Amino acid sequence: MQALVIGIAGGSGSGKTTVASRIIEKVGVDRISYLKMDSYYIDLAHLPLEQRAKNNFDHPSSIDIDLFIEHVKSLKAGLDVEKPVYDFVTHTRKKETEAVKARPVIILEGILLYENSELVNLIDIKTFIETPSDLRFIRRLMRDIKERGRTPESVVEQYYKTVRPMYKTFVAPTKEIADIMIPWKGYNEAAIDMIIGKVQDALTNKDQLSLSLPLDQPQKTL
Repeated sequence: MQALVIGIAGGSGSGKTTVASRIIEKVGVDRISYLKMDSYYIDLAHLPLEQRAKNNFDHPSSIDIDLFIEHVKSLKAGLDVEKPVYDFVTHTRKKETEAVKARPVIILEGILLYENSELVNLIDIKTFIETPSDLRFIRRLMRDIKERGRTPESVVEQYYKTVRPMYKTFVAPTKEIADIMIPWKGYNEAAIDMIIGKVQDALTNKDQLSLSLPLDQPQKTL
């Protein structure tokens, strides 16, 4: 009775968090474990602040992929994990962690979600949000200024130096891996409803299987 794993990928600013929030709202927060790949950036505390800001955060090497995969496997097996907390202002990992409870459904979110083959094999439903580059840039610009203490100049420079070329190299090619493409306009209600329907069917099957287990057979707590 392993958990159902849903992947939500797409370029930076494509609307991944919005889609994840919609699914969580419909299915129920008490039934979903939620992991964002952004939380697993490698700690750059050993570097001067100015040098940290120049790091290529859109390259696969910027992610602690081993820890991310370990946590996905644990959650899928029904084990709680302690997720790292990343400070996007200082580009460092905080000392405290955040507990993530094991639930029947796991949502994974990240631009590089389908770049690693081992991780891809852990994901049951793979979605990709297709959003025009100009909209993605505008959303990233607004987010980084409001939430991450960036200047407009630094956001533009980073976009041209790393975000745009890394998207073409590592993110865009993974569209072919996706089971479901979600167009940006209105986040495609039909596609989201399809995902929610699959999740609800899986949960119903899990509940029925749990009820049908023999009384003397131990059940895994999700």
